[in-house]
Amino acid sequence: MQKILVTGGLGYIGSHTVVELQNTGFEVVIIDDLSNSSKEVLSRITSITGIKPDFEEIDLKNKQAVEQFFKNYSIDGVIHFAASKAVGESVNEPLKYYENNITTLTYVLKEMIANQVPNFIFSSSCTVYGQADELPITENAPTKPAESPYGATKKMGEIIIEDTTKVTALKAIALRYFNPIGAHETAKIGELPLGVPQNLVPFVVQTAAGIRECLSVFGDDYNTPDGTAVRDYIHVVDLAKAHIIALNRLLKNKNKATCEFFNIGTGKGSSVLDVINAFEKATNKKVNYKIVDRRAGDVTSAYADTSLANNELGWKAELGLLAAARRLFSKPAPNNKAFFVIREQLVFSVDTLSNDLNLGFSLALLVLMP
Repeated sequence: MQKILVTGGLGYIGSHTVVELQNTGFEVVIIDDLSNSSKEVLSRITSITGIKPDFEEIDLKNKQAVEQFFKNYSIDGVIHFAASKAVGESVNEPLKYYENNITTLTYVLKEMIANQVPNFIFSSSCTVYGQADELPITENAPTKPAESPYGATKKMGEIIIEDTTKVTALKAIALRYFNPIGAHETAKIGELPLGVPQNLVPFVVQTAAGIRECLSVFGDDYNTPDGTAVRDYIHVVDLAKAHIIALNRLLKNKNKATCEFFNIGTGKGSSVLDVINAFEKATNKKVNYKIVDRRAGDVTSAYADTSLANNELGWKAELGLLAAARRLFSKPAPNNKAFFVIREQLVFSVDTLSNDLNLGFSLALLVLMP
């Protein structure tokens, strides 16, 4: 059985990818520093798959700890999620992002090469395109100067990886994905941000639940149909499956270049107000929001042309937003004091709600638009 290292494997996308890896027959070891995740996710993964993945609590900025890990484990491939990931925060804390996202990447790559681990999947982002000249965005679109330090780290990361593949045995695929939302159908894992959410979807849910007084919509003067920013929202399970397909492409030596790039999205753009309206429609729960100034680092519109991933990887988004919501609503609610999903009505018991209970099943409700 091949063993795959998943860095940031207790995070939002990482945890869903671990589940898909295990379901596909891979053995998994997770590295996570728990800076924006909880060890509780480990038991939730185990309850979904029946298999407990190996886990090492390691800060990847600790070079010696990374070196020791690769001495202790024999690894066949790495899927690298571990990074800070909020556009707005990165504008205010650029050095945090350059340290967390670039330094750690180089440490992992060095140890992969030293220990002859040739297969690397990189969690990249559509932010490498900046504000694209044409929509939908293809992989041939130029990567422009980043609008945020977060986007800059993803672009730098791709350059570092591609340069490394030119002079080593490393093979890599960078998945440039758009905006993940949703949660596993069991509702046991999802987006679990610690502290104030940095992404739209958990903020919508927490505002509807009364945890946040008001949702700030950053700008209504963009050149879009309703004036709010447009994004391509992809279900996290579809995204996780793309990582497994990309990994198998490398393991089976089917890659056509030492470093390949693929857009992972749905090809459909939806505005911030679309998301809010869809949430309200599906849950009969009003979201208190206000329009505020634009946020530094945000682009106007970004949605993917996924033809290359569809044709070359054989991957395609399967969970349409409305279908995903209906699938979730058909599932019984978890035995949890804070949330109850009753048919198509979401009922919150706010007084018992905490960050630990702000689970992904609530976020899966936000896969709402056709």
